[in-house]
Amino acid sequence: SQVSFEEESQNPPTVGHWKALMPSKGDKEEPEGGCQDAGGVDEPQSTEQLNVSRLRSSSVEIREKGSEFLRDELHKAQKELKLKDKECERLSKVREQLEQELEELTASLFEEAHKMVREANTKQAAAEKQLREARGKIDMLQAEVTALKTLVITSTPSSPNRELHPQLQSPSKAGFRKGHGRNKSTSSAMVSAASQNVAPEPVSRECKEVDSILFAEFQAWKESPTLDKSCSFLDRIYREDVGPCLDFTKRELSELVRVAVEQNTLTIEPVASQTIPVGKVAAEECGGPKKCALSGLPRTCKHRIMLGDSGNYYYISPSCRARITAVCNFFTYIRYIQQGLVRQDVELMYWEVMRLRREMSVAKLGFYPSEM
Repeated sequence: SQVSFEEESQNPPTVGHWKALMPSKGDKEEPEGGCQDAGGVDEPQSTEQLNVSRLRSSSVEIREKGSEFLRDELHKAQKELKLKDKECERLSKVREQLEQELEELTASLFEEAHKMVREANTKQAAAEKQLREARGKIDMLQAEVTALKTLVITSTPSSPNRELHPQLQSPSKAGFRKGHGRNKSTSSAMVSAASQNVAPEPVSRECKEVDSILFAEFQAWKESPTLDKSCSFLDRIYREDVGPCLDFTKRELSELVRVAVEQNTLTIEPVASQTIPVGKVAAEECGGPKKCALSGLPRTCKHRIMLGDSGNYYYISPSCRARITAVCNFFTYIRYIQQGLVRQDVELMYWEVMRLRREMSVAKLGFYPSEM
C-alpha cells in the first residue's frame, strides 16, 4: 500500500476515480486483500489512461506544429511561385520584344539590301550608257581631230590649203563646190561667192576692237566652260544670236530644231539624188522639194534635216540651211573649247567666237552663199 501511495503521489489521480487514504469504520469487515486487489486493478488503468492522454496531447501538439510548419512552407512556396510567375511573365515579354525587334531588323535589312541592289543596278545601267556615249563621242572626236590635223598640217603660209581658204580659189573652180561643210565658215563662202561677180579689189585690213564687257564674260566662261545657258556669256548669245537665228515661222518645229542643235543630234544632207522616204509624218507637213518645212514658203529645197533618230525628214530652203549651219558652227567651236581641243590664246578664241556670232547675225538677215 505504501508503494501504491508513492506511485499515486507521483502521478495525479485520474478524474472520476477516488481512493480513500484511510479506511473507515464501516470498512473494517472488508479484508485487506480485497483492498489490495482493488488498488492493484485501478493502478494500471490510471497509468494506461494517463499514457493515452499524454500520447493524445503530444500527437495533437505534433499535428498542430506540423500543420503550422506546413502552412509556413506553403506560404513560402506560394510566394516563391508568385515571384517566379512574375519573372516568367517579364522574361516572356522581353522575349516577345526581342523577337519583334529581330523581325523588324530583319525586314529593314532585307529592304535596305533590295534598295542597294536596285540602286546598284540603276547606277550600273547609267554607267554603261555613259560609257557607250563616251565611246561614241571619243570616236567622233578622234575622227574630227584627225581631219583637223590633216587640214592644219596641209595648210602653211607658203602653201595654204584652199579648202580652208576658199577665197584663194579661182572663181571658176569655186562655183562648182557643192555640199555642206559643218566646220566651214559662212563668211568665207560669202567672199567666195562675191568674188564670182565682182572684180578683185585690194583687200582693206579690217579694224577690230575688243569689247570689255563681252571679253570679260568670255573670260569668265573660259575658266569653267559649260553648255549651260544660265551663264552670262551663253545667255547673251542665246538672246542676241541663237534665238533670233533659229526663230522660224513654224514655231513648234523651230523648237525641235533648237533642241537637236544643242544636243548635237541634227543631221543635214543633200536631196538632189535621194529618193523621198516614207516617214511617219506626211510629206506636206514635212515640206518637200518645193516647200520649206520651217518657213512654210514655196522654195527649192536642196537639203533636208533629220532630228535625232526619229526617221522623219524635213526639207529646208537654202536660207534656213544657212541659219542652222551658222548656229551649228558656233556650238561645234564652243564644244571644242569645252573639251580642251582648242589651244590658242584667249583673245584669239574670243575673236573666233565673235566671227561665228557675226555669221549667225548675217544668216538671220537673209544673206547666204549662192552655193547653199
